[in-house]
Amino acid sequence: MPDSTPVSPFSPPAPRSASDTCYWQQPPGSAAPLALATRLAQSAKTPFMVITPDMASAQRLEADLRFFYSDNERLQTFPDWETLPYDTFSPHRDIVSTRLRVMRRLQSHHPDVLIVPVNTLMQRLPPVDYVAVQALKLTRGQHLDREQFRLQLHRNGYRAVETVFEPGEYAFRGALIDLYPTGSDSPLRIDLFDDEVDTLRRFDPETQRSSDSLDEIELLPAHEYPLTQEAIARFREGFETGFDVDPRQVPLYLDALEGIPSPGLEQYLPLFFDETATLFDHIGSEALEIMLLPGVQDAARQHWTSIQERYANLAVDRTRPLLPPERAFVPADDLFGLIKRYPRTQWVSEPHKHAHTFAAAPLPDISLDGRSPKPLHRLMAFLEQHVGPDTRLLYVAESRGRLEALEEQLGGLVTHAAHLPGWTTFMQEQAVRGITTGALGEGVWLPADKLIVITETELYGDIVRQSRRRQQVRATDDDELVIRSLSELKPGAPVVHRAHGVGRYLGLETITAAGQQAEFVALEYANGAKLYVPVDSLSMISRYSGAPDEAAPLHKLGNDQWEKARRKAAERIRDTAAELLDVYARREAREGFACRPPDDAYARFAAAFPFEETPDQKAAIQAVIHDMTSVQPMDRVICGDVGFGKTEVAMRAAFLAVNSGRQVAVLVPTTLLAQQHYDNFRDRFADTAVNIEILSRFKAGKAQTAALERLREGQADIVIGTHKLLGRDTEFKELGLVIIDEEHRFGVAQKERLKAMRAEVDILTMTATPIPRTLSMAMSGMRDLSIIATPPARRLSVKTFIQQRNDGVLKEAILREILRGGQVYYLHNEVKSIEAAAEKLEELVPEARVGVAHGQLAERQLERVMSDFYHKRFNILVCSTIIETGIDVPSANTIIIERADKFGLAQLHQLRGRVGRSHHQAYAYLLTPPPKQITSDARKRLEAISQSEDLGAGFTLASHDLEIRGAGELLGEEQSGQIETIGYGLYMDMLDRAVKAIRSGKTPNLEAPLEEEVEIGLGLPALIPDDYLPDVQQRLVMYKRISSAATADALRELQVEMIDRFGLLPDPVKHLFRQAVLRQRAERLGIHRLEAGPERGRLIFGSQPTIDPMTLVTLIQREPQRYRLDGAQTLRFTAAMPDAETRFKAIEALLTRLEQSRSAVNSD
Repeated sequence: MPDSTPVSPFSPPAPRSASDTCYWQQPPGSAAPLALATRLAQSAKTPFMVITPDMASAQRLEADLRFFYSDNERLQTFPDWETLPYDTFSPHRDIVSTRLRVMRRLQSHHPDVLIVPVNTLMQRLPPVDYVAVQALKLTRGQHLDREQFRLQLHRNGYRAVETVFEPGEYAFRGALIDLYPTGSDSPLRIDLFDDEVDTLRRFDPETQRSSDSLDEIELLPAHEYPLTQEAIARFREGFETGFDVDPRQVPLYLDALEGIPSPGLEQYLPLFFDETATLFDHIGSEALEIMLLPGVQDAARQHWTSIQERYANLAVDRTRPLLPPERAFVPADDLFGLIKRYPRTQWVSEPHKHAHTFAAAPLPDISLDGRSPKPLHRLMAFLEQHVGPDTRLLYVAESRGRLEALEEQLGGLVTHAAHLPGWTTFMQEQAVRGITTGALGEGVWLPADKLIVITETELYGDIVRQSRRRQQVRATDDDELVIRSLSELKPGAPVVHRAHGVGRYLGLETITAAGQQAEFVALEYANGAKLYVPVDSLSMISRYSGAPDEAAPLHKLGNDQWEKARRKAAERIRDTAAELLDVYARREAREGFACRPPDDAYARFAAAFPFEETPDQKAAIQAVIHDMTSVQPMDRVICGDVGFGKTEVAMRAAFLAVNSGRQVAVLVPTTLLAQQHYDNFRDRFADTAVNIEILSRFKAGKAQTAALERLREGQADIVIGTHKLLGRDTEFKELGLVIIDEEHRFGVAQKERLKAMRAEVDILTMTATPIPRTLSMAMSGMRDLSIIATPPARRLSVKTFIQQRNDGVLKEAILREILRGGQVYYLHNEVKSIEAAAEKLEELVPEARVGVAHGQLAERQLERVMSDFYHKRFNILVCSTIIETGIDVPSANTIIIERADKFGLAQLHQLRGRVGRSHHQAYAYLLTPPPKQITSDARKRLEAISQSEDLGAGFTLASHDLEIRGAGELLGEEQSGQIETIGYGLYMDMLDRAVKAIRSGKTPNLEAPLEEEVEIGLGLPALIPDDYLPDVQQRLVMYKRISSAATADALRELQVEMIDRFGLLPDPVKHLFRQAVLRQRAERLGIHRLEAGPERGRLIFGSQPTIDPMTLVTLIQREPQRYRLDGAQTLRFTAAMPDAETRFKAIEALLTRLEQSRSAVNSD
């Protein structure tokens, strides 16, 4: 409920009647949203519409209002589609979900405050009753016909998927239905008992685990247009009568008739209805009051002009006819006519004689001064002059973490400040000094009312940004990567069986043996030989990656080909492990320099970071601090997708080193990247006394010599440069840290020099080449690895398209970017024709300003081009792969790559990472020649990159060249051949064992079997029935997870998860889990095989049992009628075990007795 406490000292006037316009003069800082919040509180029962000039200002205003105004539920933003008028793209599902939720809420006639950009207000919307009519309700206990429900979901635009992640998706699995309702914050799991809804529960889309239960839910449609038979018939009639084209030549029309929502179908929304509506109709209240921010009128007219121009340009395409602008949009003049029906307040930025003014003043410069011995001197001077004992002062930090940093920074200034939950409490309690959290953009100063609000913006000079979108938390466990690669396993894909070598996966087969059904993984080897692997031995199988699928070396069953390959690889692996350990031992033996722990100066530097750290970033920073403050030299790799925040980790490390009196060298592969890092480091260290130099070909000879001299004398703290930094003429007075960006791009000589440095100084390597987590396990303790896989706040994945070159599509892509104020990379990788390509683009898009960059330009010229692009002096950069590393232009959100078929997967991933560095949707267009001219390998690479749009996908791309490139980067390229022979997974496993053995002083025996596999035969069905889990891939994944679980606790967790996701476990699945526990116990005892039937059973011991032989003798002597030895390796036993329960209990009891003897042996 809204609070009665005054929001502020303001008393803003309101319009008196429908024809009345009230003018408010825009005050400085956040006084404007404070005045607006005050007006909203005065009229708690009046619906408001606040119209902004664009989406960015709408989001900013919403955040500010949420800080000042206590009734947050009343605030609703109706977002823009983020597409162009007449676009061929559809809006993101999250955006559609929010819009439909707001439309549904408006029908309940809450006195909401609707914040809307003016271009969004000009869209035609579905009729007012559309969402309510199309919505489906589900309640507990309700009868539900599955097939009818599936059909309803399809007609409502929901799409069937294997695993539900996004709004508008559903998955049927037996008695459970998972779906993500449009407009909901989380997906739901419906558990059916027969045909009745038994439970409705929310669940987490990442872990797939369910949480709180609900009594009823409402499912809104997934699109803003219906796909019912009646609506499709209406669309068909409207299309055929409205356009003078042959509909059979219009793909979008043909798809719509089949109920398929093609991208861009939203542009034809009016054809699905007899009449459309506006947002004013949806609000449906005569009592509506309107607020207009400055610039709204200009933005509306500009948008209407853009709509008309695009219609004129695009209407010529007869395969995609367009609705006239007046039919699809509300003209600007008509919109102003609608607005004039309501009482309104117009904010004005220029002086206006009728405008009400607010007694607010702009805060002076009170920013922290890092160069001064008293960083707070500006703030202190302001407080001394303007803050008396009765002046109320509130400090605002963006988050709790930043609040702590702010308190450390301000020290005694906030000692007596009350910690408050927010603005309302500050006003209620009349607190004189307060500190709180909130996403307030700027501070407020009301001199007459003796009230001051200071935010981090005033103190640090930039807005701290925190995530406003639901962040997808990536799986960081290697097990998850294994599972993901298995879930994508298709028949014909190569796999490695550790005992038999590389074969092809054929699928799961159910075989009946001795009257019991069991499921097996069928593998095909050379000459068509088949091997059936029990599902409970799936831990022996891993996906093969080491060469393209078709080139995988299939082995013969029954000969020594596989053994030889493994033996040869083992010899090389031993050498690699020994070399790695040699470097490690030298590092361990040498006492390096331990940096000072973080102090106040470091805290100030960290607090000035203008973003909220992601969890992975935070973990990487902590790991670096730990490494640098210990006496052993650091050797850490920071691995993260392009733009995920590796540089900030490096800057924190650099500050720590300089703060401890040591120098820092930042080594980069290209001159352009050196310049960019130099600019970034200069900006980030601007408020400190740190001196930064650059050594690159952009620097003149004399300046270079002077820089080297300063480095020698210790006057330069941080130096950034290319391989010149490793030259003989580069001398440091006290080098403490080397930061290396993309080490794999340096030559052999430079790598040798770096290898020598590793034992002497701290080394921090940054790479965007995905290094698989299994590799980090093998390298544990030698080169520590930190992976940053969490996308930064509000980053959207890059939409990727593969198509032949088409001038119309190119023009559309470039205009979409330019019209939203963005920039475009156009990659043309042939220097001799790059100028001609640039000229073609200038003809195609005359409104664009085009620049050219490639490695053969003169240094100064290249620097100028890159600088001009960065500063938006032109908006298309036609370039070579010189942009692959480093150049960071946040406003470039479209990349077009010519002849994408010629690039490797890792390179395409890297190039695509150049865009999508802001919160806007980014696009990558991969242009190819006709299909016949593309090799099958290239086609697979392009498919892989298009399917991995996820942020952080560099770590989960199941791709051969990425894994091998990552392994080669850390181990050396000569190891790639061994990986190709025996497969990546087994190679890493053997390397891990070799490292552990050598480190503990043993000789690694890599030719011995990796582990003795425990075989279990109990004559009981132990499988996942296909009527319980119909999807083969999902069954395969669950089998792998059960067989790979290392502890009984892990198996219990897995049981809970399966019940949660798929329903109560049938007996065969329960047997599977109990067998898995038996296998774990048998493995620890050294048992190779365990068998049991209704009356008798036997245990066969392996080559190294861990049981005391005397225990077996005692067992047999005490109960000779029950136990007897059959040879040296087999213990036979008799017992009445007619059913599953008695059989499991008898074996569990026997294992318990044997475990007790093992404990006694171990304790001795």
